Amino acid sequence: MLTDVERSTPQMAPERKTMSWRHRTMISLRHPATILGAILIAIFGYLIVAPVVSMLLGAFQVGFGDDTRIGQSAGSLTTYYIERVFTSGVSDIIFYEPLRNTVVLSLAAIVTSLALGVPVAWLLARTDLPGRRWFSTALIVPYMLPAWTFALAWTTIFKNRRIGGAPGWLETLGFTPPDWIAYGPLPILVIFTMHFIPFVILLVTNAMKNLPDDLTEAGQVLGVPAAIRIRRIVLPLLTPAILSASTLIFAKALGEFGVAYVLGTPANFSVLSTTLYQSIQTQQPGVAAVIAAVMVALGALSVYVDVRFLREMKRFATVSGRGLRGQAQRLGRRKWVAFSGVVALFTTSVVLPLGVLVLSTVMRIPGRFEWSNFTLDYWLGQNLPTVGFSEGILVNPKTWEAAWNTIWMVGVAAVAAGVLGMLVGYVVSRAPARWVGTTLRSVTFMPYLVPGIAFAVACLSLFAVQRGPIPALYGTAILLVIVMIADEMPFASRAGTSAMMQLGRDPEEAAQTLGAGWFTRMRLIVFPIQRNALASAILLPFVSGVQGLSLVIILATPGTQLLTTLSMTLVDNGYTHAANGVVVLICVIALLGTWLARTLFRADLSSGIGS
Repeated sequence: MLTDVERSTPQMAPERKTMSWRHRTMISLRHPATILGAILIAIFGYLIVAPVVSMLLGAFQVGFGDDTRIGQSAGSLTTYYIERVFTSGVSDIIFYEPLRNTVVLSLAAIVTSLALGVPVAWLLARTDLPGRRWFSTALIVPYMLPAWTFALAWTTIFKNRRIGGAPGWLETLGFTPPDWIAYGPLPILVIFTMHFIPFVILLVTNAMKNLPDDLTEAGQVLGVPAAIRIRRIVLPLLTPAILSASTLIFAKALGEFGVAYVLGTPANFSVLSTTLYQSIQTQQPGVAAVIAAVMVALGALSVYVDVRFLREMKRFATVSGRGLRGQAQRLGRRKWVAFSGVVALFTTSVVLPLGVLVLSTVMRIPGRFEWSNFTLDYWLGQNLPTVGFSEGILVNPKTWEAAWNTIWMVGVAAVAAGVLGMLVGYVVSRAPARWVGTTLRSVTFMPYLVPGIAFAVACLSLFAVQRGPIPALYGTAILLVIVMIADEMPFASRAGTSAMMQLGRDPEEAAQTLGAGWFTRMRLIVFPIQRNALASAILLPFVSGVQGLSLVIILATPGTQLLTTLSMTLVDNGYTHAANGVVVLICVIALLGTWLARTLFRADLSSGIGS
């Protein structure tokens, strides 16, 4: 019989440590956050990872209908699609030229957006600019609007009969714009710049507010000119925020479809997103899979650059215990010049595009500003000469069907994404096993690496046919809602994680001591405390979903038409008045939803993006 001393001999220590490790593992596995994390990993693994894997496999497998042309049975391995995209006689048309156009446009959009956005962010964050609080909100309105809103406004003004088939405002007034102004890379770049400036303002303004005054003041005392102080002190400290804005712009421009489609297609100017769309429309899913895989690689590369450089730039820390006074710099005589510039930016990025679209819907002849030319027929009329859309926008059943589909599908997806984002944040902040939270964060972040139209192709490749107990979902509202939820998880999960990290364990542990179960604690304590953060996590997916086109243009069918796809259908048919009117409705819904969320729940759009 062993004595107490014998039981505690060193030879028994490893066994005790093993039992202690096993005990901790069992406790960790039984923790509600671990169980919830495992469930969420399985769900998102199927909704996010599986479609991407299915798409990538489609680039190496013979598709149905291609077996005769390729000479191999459907489903067998092949390099045909790889060779067609990269080495065939049409490679330059279907891949290399669109790739060059995409990269050049994206890089140019980064330069122009930063060149305008960073000075505006400085005016809003560091100066006594009149009305800067109002402008801080007003100048992010372009983010709430579809990017192709600006494209439709541009064509309304600048299109010509030589390419567009109908006169624009300028041509009606006697001036015919040249083709390179009406369509092609220049207008696309201008639209990208206006749409992406809010990203720069949102991401750089907060960094501007944290700049310590003592560094710039020291340079001023030493007689360093203002231009050198900005170049050697301010800009290096802003490098992380500028780099984040740049990678975000690159990823957004990479997958932007509507602008390139409206302004590029008439001039035969193609980018990867429009080429991908044309591949799907011409029944070439294998080619589409290869192009989508390239877009995924480019998106992943931009995020890798962001993470790698930001990790190395921790030395640019700007928040310290001293020197952070944040005093507004007086502009003096330059105040009203700066104010005029900001007003001009707001006018060209918000007032002018929306004004042009609204006016275009009440004019019989574009650009003729006479009372006799104004009409409400395109809003309220009957028996209009637009075949298939012969009623006015507000009395047309197709409009209301698309509006209802947009509101309920995007609403359900936004609420689900917000709730799931908070649950992801709960797992990341509470799960005893770190690998659970790390895995979940990586999986939910994956859609950020995949441009919207490429992710739509991935989901189509998985859900177009029945797989096991999961039926074919193509053409159903369920597929659109699922895809919207998955696509918005990067932002929703980051917002949820940021909020949950700031919530202490004390309220939940107190309720647990009193016998409250996990569901009760989540329902009565965690979610009520985080209601404002939840509203912010819902707001961003809602705004993004209402205006989203790249994600749904491939998946929507006549029975699941949304306002965005309805507008693009009207554009294809040449019904400019109706298309512009539908876009105006989209803008109203997005702005109204944002205003209600901010008014009722103090939801902040910038917190969703910043997270």
